[in-house]
Amino acid sequence: MLQTLIALFACVSAVVASPVLLSERATSSACPRYTIINTRGTGEAQGQSSGFRTINSRVTAQLSGGTIYNTVYAAGFSQNSALGTADIVNQVTSTLRTDPGHCFILQGYSQGAAATVNALERLTGASFDAVKGVFLIGNPEHKAGLACNVDTNGGTTTKNVNGLSSFAGGIPSNWVSKTLDVCNYVSGCCPSEGS
Repeated sequence: MLQTLIALFACVSAVVASPVLLSERATSSACPRYTIINTRGTGEAQGQSSGFRTINSRVTAQLSGGTIYNTVYAAGFSQNSALGTADIVNQVTSTLRTDPGHCFILQGYSQGAAATVNALERLTGASFDAVKGVFLIGNPEHKAGLACNVDTNGGTTTKNVNGLSSFAGGIPSNWVSKTLDVCNYVSGCCPSEGS
């Protein structure tokens, strides 16, 4: 499942550009039930982030057993995403209490990416194992040099740049192999090379 979802997320432009028609939905024996936890960016209304709506619709249409959970927090201009971080952690841990075989994909856009990154260090043990992938766009905590850093084409032009809040937290080293941190110079997460 991880390879399927990460490949789909990494190829957002290809998926959006050409609809995939399947007569039957795929299933995953490793993760028959999964939740995509979607954390929106600053100023976006409660619900799914516009950055993930299309891809999530396609993933859940093609891979059965999935639901989308929209993180509950203000996503205000104060940039205080602590309630979003707490909601992500609560959603994972409370689901696992009743369904230990459940899998998760975490997504964050802009401020939602920061909320997601800040949740990672609190997701340990069974919670760490249950999260099969993390997909971030416009992460203000983007740290230079991480293997998970890609530009909008899946390349490395933004691998060695820092986000606007790179001094804060950042992706814990044990999470790097599960993460794609997509950064584009014009998105604000990567304001300038080497910054």
